[in-house]
Amino acid sequence: MQVFRAADVPIEWEEHHVGTEIDPRTQSFLTWESLESVRRNGVGLKGPMATPIGKGHRSLNLTLRKELGLYANVRPCNSLPGYKTRYDDVNLITIRENTEGEYSGLEHQVVRGVVESLKIITRQASLRVAEYAFLYAKTHGRQKVSAIHKANIMRKTDGLFLKVSCCRNSNSRLPHQLDCFILSFIFF
Repeated sequence: MQVFRAADVPIEWEEHHVGTEIDPRTQSFLTWESLESVRRNGVGLKGPMATPIGKGHRSLNLTLRKELGLYANVRPCNSLPGYKTRYDDVNLITIRENTEGEYSGLEHQVVRGVVESLKIITRQASLRVAEYAFLYAKTHGRQKVSAIHKANIMRKTDGLFLKVSCCRNSNSRLPHQLDCFILSFIFF
């Protein structure tokens, strides 16, 4: 906020703090009032938020993504002029679905010492992020969208993502050829 004051930018701030107890309306430490403030103002400035591990409640960032419909994680990756790296002229964008897959947050203990995480993929979310990727590519003058997946191993979940995102469906609303990547969640 000091930066905005020093730049004489007239912003009326509405401050909200992460709660110290679970808000039953959000099932996380993020309060309902904080979410409503972002909805009402159409913008939010958020600092880093950590969720305690293994405490049985939703992550703060997952709560923001789900409640505000922030489904597309857009990450540009560009070479910096004058800074030598292993690869030159890097200019790509990754767009990852942000609310499903491992981000569903559905896991449980099967038996002592064995836990299971459910990867949820829906046609609707896969199509939504694919449409976003193609629109992004078209809007930003990109010529190609590549789908990154693990459908060879996860035939049903990533298979559905691949089918929807790569236009293998003749009824698809997506263009067939439009350099960004659209990713189902993959560990690197």
